[in-house]
Amino acid sequence: MVTVTEKTKDCALLVQDCGLSDFQEILKLQIQLREKRYQDKIPNTVLLVEHPAVITLGARRSANKLLKSCQELKQKKIDIVAIRRGGGTTAHNPGQLVFYPIMNLKQLGLGISEYVRELEAIGIELLAQLGVRAARRKGLPGIWVGKKKIASVGVRVSKSVTYHGMAINIHNDLSIFEYMIPCGLDGVEMTSVLKETARQYHMSEVKKILSKLLTSRFSSKELVEYENRGQAAKMAS
Repeated sequence: MVTVTEKTKDCALLVQDCGLSDFQEILKLQIQLREKRYQDKIPNTVLLVEHPAVITLGARRSANKLLKSCQELKQKKIDIVAIRRGGGTTAHNPGQLVFYPIMNLKQLGLGISEYVRELEAIGIELLAQLGVRAARRKGLPGIWVGKKKIASVGVRVSKSVTYHGMAINIHNDLSIFEYMIPCGLDGVEMTSVLKETARQYHMSEVKKILSKLLTSRFSSKELVEYENRGQAAKMAS
């Protein structure tokens, strides 16, 4: 765990709940907010979202491995989107909680590796509060429950400002991962909070826990939450 400095603690943090939103719509919003954050026109911001079914391809082409053709996936109403973030193939669908921090690492006093470890630590603590004992695995990305993967992380940093982030399987349909090789890692079994605990948490409850963890790590100031993405859209305009 990185020691959070007083400078870090002085940074405000806004958490925006975007509900169920199209992946490309949120990607566009991230890019707009990233530029605003670089210009110091908005504070550090985190977008919380669930996505309709989509498989994303990362910047590392060798890690992008699909087991079905794009045409077959489209017939199953699964979108395919190539993006410029770390990591390889991953998937999103309803019941999976994704969070996208738009934060200035220089102002937080964090390097990229430290920042990724912070995201992983937040994910591990969130899962612990949901009754799942998870951990990192040396040399492998994401968060694991034994040899099963429960969360994926892929970030990008431009001009010291972050975007993309982490996806944590809460109670989503895991069959979407059967159409790909997650992050290019052969033989990986995916799991979720529901699968591990047989308990289906309401997503609003999970978001509240995550919001508190984000605030405790990145800010001591009052957390401001919005109920829809309209406020974030206004910030980006």
